[in-house]
Amino acid sequence: MTDSNPIVPGRLLRRIGLAGGIATAGLLAAAPLLDSIRPAAVQAQGTPSLLEFRWENSKDYKKLYYFQSSTVPRDRAEYFLMLKPKDRKSAILKLSITVPEYFNAKIKPSRVSLCRMQLGGMLARSRCKETLPAVIEVNETQTAIEVFPEAPIPTGGTYAVVMKIFNPSNSGMFQFNALAQAPGDVPVAGYLGSWLIDIEQ
Repeated sequence: MTDSNPIVPGRLLRRIGLAGGIATAGLLAAAPLLDSIRPAAVQAQGTPSLLEFRWENSKDYKKLYYFQSSTVPRDRAEYFLMLKPKDRKSAILKLSITVPEYFNAKIKPSRVSLCRMQLGGMLARSRCKETLPAVIEVNETQTAIEVFPEAPIPTGGTYAVVMKIFNPSNSGMFQFNALAQAPGDVPVAGYLGSWLIDIEQ
């Protein structure tokens, strides 16, 4: 049977072109609608993160201020683990600092001291104003630092445990916890807060 309306190649191309033109026109007409429902492009954030990663996640966690002279692995560094007046409610008879076991840096008691600090600002860095007499002990596993000041640390002023060490070889975050024993009959150490130390890659 013979087709009464055969489609020759030229006519077929014109039909395809016409159909393509109609489809293209339809997409162009729908473009404003698509733009209105398309999700907004993600913009780069220049603000600090609202979340802070911690190894020990607890509602009772309190962040303490510190600074260190270097965050490079295996680099010589000086750490200032600070205690400001707002960080304590009573005098401190004994200060204990827990150190994560994966913080593989050698802490020597002779390189640890207790200082009364002078806080810096925009133009000057904080510095040790006076080194206070204290007995410093570090346990064999390097997971605890015990500080026994000759006189109790008063509630006023800013104090710091200063460490001069070589940074650990492994990068990451290391949570140091501060526990303080107040003068009194009951030798109970209370949690003061934590320093979250960061060693970069």
